[in-house]
Amino acid sequence: QSTVCEKIMELLGQNEVEQRQRKVLILSQDSFYKVLTAEQQAKALKGQYNFDHPDAFDNELMHSTLKNIVEGKTVEVPTYDFVTHSRLAETTVVYPADVVLFEGILVFYNQDIRDMFHLRLFVDTDSDVRLSRRVLRDMKRGRDLEQILTQYTTFVKPAFEEFCLPTKKYADVIIPRGVDNMVAINLIVQHIQDILNGDICKWQRGALNGHGRTYKRPFPEQAESGAVLAAGKRSHLESSSRPH
Repeated sequence: QSTVCEKIMELLGQNEVEQRQRKVLILSQDSFYKVLTAEQQAKALKGQYNFDHPDAFDNELMHSTLKNIVEGKTVEVPTYDFVTHSRLAETTVVYPADVVLFEGILVFYNQDIRDMFHLRLFVDTDSDVRLSRRVLRDMKRGRDLEQILTQYTTFVKPAFEEFCLPTKKYADVIIPRGVDNMVAINLIVQHIQDILNGDICKWQRGALNGHGRTYKRPFPEQAESGAVLAAGKRSHLESSSRPH
């Protein structure tokens, strides 16, 4: 899903914009991994900690950070070191934007967080592709192949099937083949451009779990969503599917 978000940013030309001036930004669920105890960190270094379980994330911090973003506030997002499996002291400053792409494997799992998005995207990629990408990514992080494969079969694949895959039912739009599906990605890009250009009516805001919204014209392939929105034009588009 991170690859899809990066492609969207590229097509919108937002990568060339100074960070503070960007109208679209990417925020990753991975930034909100919990601070591990000494025992948990020792397990993590051996590939024996389950980073794909819902309890691995600091959902309270994630929710409060997203709430502040929805309200147009500048926030500080944790910086996570995947080599040492620890939260660093320094944070990343995230400035207000019109559209926030929030990506991660379990962003639909918690209802309070799920209900904050007004458009939910599920990136559906082949399991072999997910495994190959994970192997390449983790080897770059200094992990050996045997540990990567053991962690995948012990934690990643079972957690994907138990926790991530069932959340597919909450998606408004499913993107098969991930970043290779340029037809779907171009539709999302056009939708975001419509938001930025003011061509889509202001989202109707109700309670935090409200569902009302209006379009000037429909978004192709989009099902009815139970998502919500933020004040003004601020939008949250989310994609999920690839394991940690």
